[in-house]
Amino acid sequence: MSTPSEKYAVFRSDQEHPAVKEFRALYDFELDEFQLRACAALEDGHQVLVAAPTGSGKTLVGEFAVHLALQRGQKCFYTTPIKALSNQKYADLVSRYGSDKVGLLTGDNSINSEAPIVVMTTEVLRNMLYAGSSTLLGLSYVVMDEVHYLADRARGAVWEEVLIHLQESVSVVSLSATVSNAEEFGDWLETVRGNTVVVLEEKRPVPLFQHVMVGKRLHDLFAGEAPTARVGAPAKAKSGNPAKANQVDLKDLVNPQLVRIARDDNRIFRDDSRKPRRRRDLPKGRPQRSHFTPYRSDVVEELDAGALLPAIYFIFSRKGCEDAMLQCLRSGLRLTKPSERDEIKRVLAERTADLPDEDLGVLGYHDFAEALSRGIAAHHAGMLAAFKEVVEELFARGLIKVVFATETLALGINMPARTVVLEKLSKWNGEAHVDITPGEYTQLTGRAGRRGIDVEGHAVVLWQPGFDPRAVAGLASTRTYPLRSSFSPSYNMAVNLVRQVGRTRARDMLELSFAQFQSDQAVVGLARQVQRNTEALEGYKESIDCHLGDFLEYAELRRRIGEREASGSKRRKLDRRVEAQESIEKLRIGDVIRIPAGRSAGWALVLDPGMRSEREGPRPTVLTLDRQVRKLSMIDFPTPVEAISSLRIPKKFNPRNPQQRRELAQVLRNHTDMLGEDGPPSRTRGRDVVSHADDPELQEMRAQLRAHPCHGCSDREDHARWAERYFRLDRENREVQRKIEQRTNTIARQFDRVCQVLDALHYLDGDKTTEAGDRLSRIYTELDLVAAECLRQGVFDDLTVPELAACLAALVYEARSKDEPTSPRLPRGDVRLALEKMGGIWRDLSALERDMRVDFLRSMDLGFCWPAFRWASGASLAEVLYESDLAAGDFVRWVKQLIDLTEQVADAAGPTPLRSTARAVVDEIRRGVISYASMID
Repeated sequence: MSTPSEKYAVFRSDQEHPAVKEFRALYDFELDEFQLRACAALEDGHQVLVAAPTGSGKTLVGEFAVHLALQRGQKCFYTTPIKALSNQKYADLVSRYGSDKVGLLTGDNSINSEAPIVVMTTEVLRNMLYAGSSTLLGLSYVVMDEVHYLADRARGAVWEEVLIHLQESVSVVSLSATVSNAEEFGDWLETVRGNTVVVLEEKRPVPLFQHVMVGKRLHDLFAGEAPTARVGAPAKAKSGNPAKANQVDLKDLVNPQLVRIARDDNRIFRDDSRKPRRRRDLPKGRPQRSHFTPYRSDVVEELDAGALLPAIYFIFSRKGCEDAMLQCLRSGLRLTKPSERDEIKRVLAERTADLPDEDLGVLGYHDFAEALSRGIAAHHAGMLAAFKEVVEELFARGLIKVVFATETLALGINMPARTVVLEKLSKWNGEAHVDITPGEYTQLTGRAGRRGIDVEGHAVVLWQPGFDPRAVAGLASTRTYPLRSSFSPSYNMAVNLVRQVGRTRARDMLELSFAQFQSDQAVVGLARQVQRNTEALEGYKESIDCHLGDFLEYAELRRRIGEREASGSKRRKLDRRVEAQESIEKLRIGDVIRIPAGRSAGWALVLDPGMRSEREGPRPTVLTLDRQVRKLSMIDFPTPVEAISSLRIPKKFNPRNPQQRRELAQVLRNHTDMLGEDGPPSRTRGRDVVSHADDPELQEMRAQLRAHPCHGCSDREDHARWAERYFRLDRENREVQRKIEQRTNTIARQFDRVCQVLDALHYLDGDKTTEAGDRLSRIYTELDLVAAECLRQGVFDDLTVPELAACLAALVYEARSKDEPTSPRLPRGDVRLALEKMGGIWRDLSALERDMRVDFLRSMDLGFCWPAFRWASGASLAEVLYESDLAAGDFVRWVKQLIDLTEQVADAAGPTPLRSTARAVVDEIRRGVISYASMID
């Protein structure tokens, strides 16, 4: 800035924007040009959308809105998508402006809510808008951090609701990751909010170099400078397919050595990842693959040797992250100095001091602590929030050197690294393994390169069989991360809007949604996609054609058999646990049994069957061969148990008397010696190995398969592969057709149909809500209407605390995988009756939805009812996790969602006994690790 013209430009800018000048003086570094442009626009009275890469400093624009509000004596809300980010931003603002000027509002915390600056989650602001909260008075600025969350399927509608319903006098600062349709999003904001300035920044703050690790050697992905390492940004691809958009350029850009390695590798082994070959199937003398995927511990060691740590190592599997951490432990890898280890241990002890000691073992604390002390950690959604917070803090301080993480780490908390490693370029999306998109690749690798610390960042992709370096170069060179709305009117949204502004105005407001803005432009492209898919399906049919019969019919039968076998395996695992409990309930005093597991495994004599209430389940007391009297639990019985024989126990036997215990134990020993080491053949032995032969429907389908004419076709497997492709494309085509139908129906029409459902159920009366509608307005859950109907019909009225917890769990839980058991374990008694009534209500509502041509209510999922019941009954964390197969972090997250819904039910129930029961549920389940999680989230 040495020329007179540049100095004069700065002088004029300072004269025109004194607030920006004052704000710049607060920092000991120069603001970037895009930050200055956005701040100047905000001071000029415009609303602002800032789209910039991760780590570029876009939140500074949000902090300028805070500065403006305080300077002008006005109020500013700073919203974030998750509580952890709210807590982090609250701490940052308090350190700058003081606790008297900054407040915090999340689901768990309310601190100084009337302060001029309040940090909150976006849902809290949405609820305040619907409730007409007095806290909104004097509001002038709203910062919406991570506004690209509006694409989130489950929660995205909240962002649009806020943007539509905020008063026109409120200036909105929208902060987004780099998206390829930022201009379109800005046009919509202009329509909804008024004059909006779009500030785009595509240049990374730190250049990013791209690499591929083959074996233990690191190769550059590009022959010259990587596009992400240049001054400027990757070009937008004109085509959605990066390989096609950059086909000519990539041939010259990609490192020729990698191309040669890939060619040689594919010459030796044909790329056939869907049909892996075994070594013994290969012809003798065939050359072996000379390039391999390195071990995870080897990758970390190579990065350490190349001064490329700290690193985030992305593995698209929770179990894979945990396994990677343990593999590094077993390899003896240590990345920390003694002083760093001491500090890690201190922070860990401080952050987890309130965790119950009895829960540490089941939470995997000891392996976690040992890995941390070595500078190694895992980070995924299944972990306890306290553990994730420790990892985030230690990594940000440079004490953790490598974090094995799922893709969820690419969102939310700011955790930049020097290097990002991608183990694979495909992931499981819940239905199939799919390749990651250019946008996902950009999001993941965007963490590499710490501003102000690293001169450059590094992205490393591991070599895999069938690796195509040109495809990776396409991912790294293309910016295609479009923002797509997930907005649709819910029942809760409808009653709140009608209650506030009436039906006609509510309808007009929803026409302003980003979803409506986009849907009007999308149908033409989708129709072309359906036409292409239909032509491809006809080609697949020709390849499937079999001279012996209808091969599609045969392939459909094979598919149904595969699905039946998969669901049967899951069901049998659950049934075995139920069978184990039932076998314990049959035990009687004097029965001789073999305990199958636990520290008391072996021969034992039943002293007391322990038949208690269902709160605790059966807990028999036994005498073991080593003269110990022990009280057992379900953890000791992973398989069913039965009485092998029986012994008479003296009437005056006292288990506290050592002499009597010794004598009875000797009798037991003599008796079991006669029985032999394993005892007589067990009637239950072998039941846990259940074959598919016990499923008559499966056997019938197999018989039909064998009898089908196509079963004897010599080209059967070749036809089957084409049939799999046909089914997959047909499923995709039906999904596209469904999208066309949905987008043809405007948001306003959807709102009309939602209102028709609510009219039929008497939740709405013209432009007013009924008493039932007022209750519905307080319930924010995907199954809001089911919950409201259960309240109205008194389904929950006479339930106990554990029973109510189990029933409400069915309204919040949703299994991660469709393969989870379809018949989960349920408590007996009134719970089952209540769940049956809830199922009937859901079926009635679903039928009404079909009549009104809407589809909002997903199926209830009973998979969390038993864990919720047991936890509300006082069971330990170890018992609940063992019985449910849930990860600790998942369990905590679902219980916290259950707490949210239960508090809403208590609010909606009014002054009734149900309110007292619901509040008691919250008191019972907010304990132990849940209570601690609520304090830190």
